[in-house]
Amino acid sequence: MYVAGRGEAKRVDLKDAVRLVPDVVRLLNRLRKDPAVPRRVRWELLALIAYLAMPFDLVPDFIPVVGYADDVIIVALALRAVVRHAGESALDRHWPGTPEGLDAVKRLAGIRTQPLAQE
Repeated sequence: MYVAGRGEAKRVDLKDAVRLVPDVVRLLNRLRKDPAVPRRVRWELLALIAYLAMPFDLVPDFIPVVGYADDVIIVALALRAVVRHAGESALDRHWPGTPEGLDAVKRLAGIRTQPLAQE
């Protein structure tokens, strides 16, 4: 189990985090195409998508846990920039996945979320 952020009581399982990857990639691409997102942020998102697509990283992915940490940190910083410049509603508009996934992404972006209603 991994904690999504400091002080967060809810834990994110590694399998759940991996399941978010396709939705996060679609989110980044949709945000990159949104004219409501400032041009500078869209260019940063394009650079992020290119970085994530490159076959090499700052820290190689074959190193357990730490190998993916650089990608997660860079995505979190990009999402925080989007929220700071375009607002939380940009994430809401473009999120292609489940509400639980959006909750995890918002926590990654540093947004305090309300606990989801339990069914």
